[in-house]
Amino acid sequence: MLAHGAGAGMDHPFLAQVAAGLAEAGFAVVRFEFPYQHAARSGRRRGPDRLPVLQDSMREVVRAHAPAPFVLAGKSMGGRVATTIADDLGAAGVIVFGYPFHPPRRPTQLRTEHLRTLRTPTLILQGERDPFGTRAEVAGYELAPAIRVEWSADGDHSLAPRQRSGHTAAGHLAAAIAAAAAFAHSVSG
Repeated sequence: MLAHGAGAGMDHPFLAQVAAGLAEAGFAVVRFEFPYQHAARSGRRRGPDRLPVLQDSMREVVRAHAPAPFVLAGKSMGGRVATTIADDLGAAGVIVFGYPFHPPRRPTQLRTEHLRTLRTPTLILQGERDPFGTRAEVAGYELAPAIRVEWSADGDHSLAPRQRSGHTAAGHLAAAIAAAAAFAHSVSG
């Protein structure tokens, strides 16, 4: 199950590349849209739904489409939603591409309380300079032992580095997809 982030739907190029890469690795990937994003397709643009609505939407998709075992995944907000319900749903694992640890420029407004007790194996693929949680910031958070964070050197919220870093966005995304596929294989058997 692969969920989109707050600002873009399921057909965003980043998510399309992730889905294609995971499918090439042998996974059946289900992309879906949360209700607010679905409404935007018919011209009713609004901000993201409240967390309970997002959680219910993801639960419905899992009930309708998830084989056993299944892995929840998402970009930013979609990954955050997945981490909040993974234990209850019995997911084999969670993969997050750019976790929103806090809103940009508001590092004290943390979204990490549930991450202290998360039991589901979780892989967070994060850019070192992500404005939603830099490497230095995340180092100070109390995260459950089930959570592993892998860093993209000089990466932003979409893992893209600055040109002067010597890394490329394509290289970081390919490495993140490979890490996600290896993780999903390891937790799903």
